[in-house]
Amino acid sequence: MSYFPRCQLFGTLGCHLCEQAENLLMPWASQGLTVELIDISEYPEWFKRYSTRIPVLRNAQTGAELGWPFDASMLQDFLQG
Repeated sequence: MSYFPRCQLFGTLGCHLCEQAENLLMPWASQGLTVELIDISEYPEWFKRYSTRIPVLRNAQTGAELGWPFDASMLQDFLQG
């Protein structure tokens, strides 16, 4: 089993770009990646930080962020980097 960083995906319910990002993450989930989905509308500090940037994938250990738009290759580099 591969090692993946603990990740968070910042977005909101009904965001079509967030849904696209989730779809890109699905193949990684089947390999053991766990992603916490965070609805920024529930957290004022995250809403302020991410509202114009979602979706944003964040490595919870390092704080590194991958902002949209990203593709499968960029996602792979981020997760395995």
